[in-house]
Amino acid sequence: MKYRIVVSGLSVLGLCFGSLAMAQDLPADTLTLSLDQCIAVALSENPSVKVADMEVTRVDYAKKETIGQLLPTINFGGNYNRMIAKQVAYMNMDGFGSMMGGGSENPGGDGEESGAGSSSRASDGASGGGKNSGIKMGLDNSYQVGFSASLPLIAPQLWASLKLSDSQILQNVEAARASRLSLVNQVKSAYYTLLLAEDSHRVIQENYDNAVFNHKIYEKKFQVGTASEYEVLRSSVQVKNVEPELLQAEIAIKQARLQLAILMGVDAANVIEASTSLSDYEGDMYEKTLSLETGSIEGNTDLRSLDLQTRTLRNALSIQKMSWYPTLALTASYNWTSSSNGNPLRNFRWDPYSVVGLSLNFPIFEGGQRYHKIKQARIQVDEMAWQRENLERSIRMQVELAVDNIQKNVRQIASNSESVAQAVKAHEIMEKSFEIGAASYLDLRDSELALTQARLVYYQAIYNYLVANSELELLLGNADLEKYKNLAE
Repeated sequence: MKYRIVVSGLSVLGLCFGSLAMAQDLPADTLTLSLDQCIAVALSENPSVKVADMEVTRVDYAKKETIGQLLPTINFGGNYNRMIAKQVAYMNMDGFGSMMGGGSENPGGDGEESGAGSSSRASDGASGGGKNSGIKMGLDNSYQVGFSASLPLIAPQLWASLKLSDSQILQNVEAARASRLSLVNQVKSAYYTLLLAEDSHRVIQENYDNAVFNHKIYEKKFQVGTASEYEVLRSSVQVKNVEPELLQAEIAIKQARLQLAILMGVDAANVIEASTSLSDYEGDMYEKTLSLETGSIEGNTDLRSLDLQTRTLRNALSIQKMSWYPTLALTASYNWTSSSNGNPLRNFRWDPYSVVGLSLNFPIFEGGQRYHKIKQARIQVDEMAWQRENLERSIRMQVELAVDNIQKNVRQIASNSESVAQAVKAHEIMEKSFEIGAASYLDLRDSELALTQARLVYYQAIYNYLVANSELELLLGNADLEKYKNLAE
């Protein structure tokens, strides 16, 4: 009864694997790509790279905006005023008092008293409408339209801001470069993960096939009476023990493909196949390790970004210093004016007038604001110097650790390669011994498991070596981006 249960379970599992294989055979877009091809596609299609390039363009427009402030500005405008209450003017001119709204003639009186009296009377006349009322000035409607222009002649802060714009552009260019280098590292890690998943799946699949093959042999032996039911069940258990690992390996392959597709910016429906395997990288591994160059870290993106930030702060300090300098601007205007009484839409009398002048602004005192701003900017520049020293020390330490890790992985790969060769030989001996009955099934499975474990450890060591190399390349910032650009073209 137990045997029938085991057989039926294997049948169901076989149907599941058969349907899975049929699903894999369905028509789909399969892309067989090398590592360089994957990186080239990612650098041209990944959204993060496109956003970084757009930021460079945006800051370039910001610089052009600053340059535009040094060019003439021309405006056209107009205004209309409607007089509600006209202004009243009073004049006191000797000999014209009655005519100009001043006091009446008083030959016998004192001049001061006469002026005072005339003012009083003018005031009374303005309010009461008398003959000595003031003169109302202005018309009901006034119009003004025209052009105004200005050109900065001396503008130290604007001149210094151009250098600040250049530094900001360089910062964004470096940010775009950092984004590309990070993307190259991520694509390499995802590609190596796919290789590890595929090689691991291949090893586990081979182990699974051996377990299934041995189980079928014991089934046939059981049918002819040369094997016990215990041996059949034990071989079936071995098959079931490998199945979860095989499913996990298939899931790992799918996840690695999805991750790689996302980084490349392509549709996840496309199936990406690697054109190489991990063992292909062992050939030039020793030569590359011996030729590692770690002397210069000037290509590190964090270090370059910090240097550009320091340059930006120095430019900002210069701008603050320039605030002490005077500014001079040329101004000009050409206008037309018109005034009329009554209906605002009639009786236009347009008269042009123009003005040219210079506007000088010399800052003297602003409560110490400029002085303290300069102090703040200097402190920020000094802070950057200390941060750079600390960052440089940290990067050098990371480079040394990465090199040590690479060398350790190389030694481990050499040891694991020898271990795989020994495990293969031991398994072949055990197979021969099992065929002639000199070894048990447990001895054969032990040799198979040892070979499987040796191969998995070997592939894991190569993967660790490749990832460590990629991390070192990112630290040094020496990836050849032009190579991938030419490949994409």
